[in-house]
Amino acid sequence: MEKIKVIIADDSDFVRDGMKIILDVDDDFEVLGCASNGREAIEIAEKNKPDVFLMDIQMPVMDGIEATAEIVRKDLGKVLILTTFDDDDLVRKALGNGAKGYLIKNHTPEHLKQMIKSVYNGTGVMEESLLESISKSAATATAGKGFDESGYTERELEIVRAVADGLSNKEIASKLFISEGTVKNYITSILAKEGLSHRTALAVYYITGKK
Repeated sequence: MEKIKVIIADDSDFVRDGMKIILDVDDDFEVLGCASNGREAIEIAEKNKPDVFLMDIQMPVMDGIEATAEIVRKDLGKVLILTTFDDDDLVRKALGNGAKGYLIKNHTPEHLKQMIKSVYNGTGVMEESLLESISKSAATATAGKGFDESGYTERELEIVRAVADGLSNKEIASKLFISEGTVKNYITSILAKEGLSHRTALAVYYITGKK
């Protein structure tokens, strides 16, 4: 397997150095560079294209939300937002700008590396607590507004909304009085219809209106 090329962007020297050490000792990763803001991260990426950005959300000069939008627009790599801030609005903005995942900075090194691999392989990742929080907040705000419901049956829409609410297949089955296998089949069909690879991506699409 080729090494996953990573750029770390965080305004904390301690965080940047710590993550670099964690990744440098693992043969699966190569750290292309470290940046103290989004602008520096983009400049590094334009010289050495990474696979994944580890992007802090609040930084000077250019924050992680603005940087994510430019990275996605220029197709410079996939963004995994890392933050200590549990803020629903920032989560929605980062995901709306194309971030592939959002994690609080309290994980073990092994979990962090697994999340990077998931994003690299096309699987969106997010804290369950954050997804639930965003879903509840969005339920009374913008949820579903950008999601194209045409072509869906009412049952399929019930499944989509339940996924966006953070429910597991078992919980959806119980709520809708159908089997877990039926729920799984519905979700597989819906993901294929939308060209999405993971239920988290479906939840994000429903909540933000963007894939």
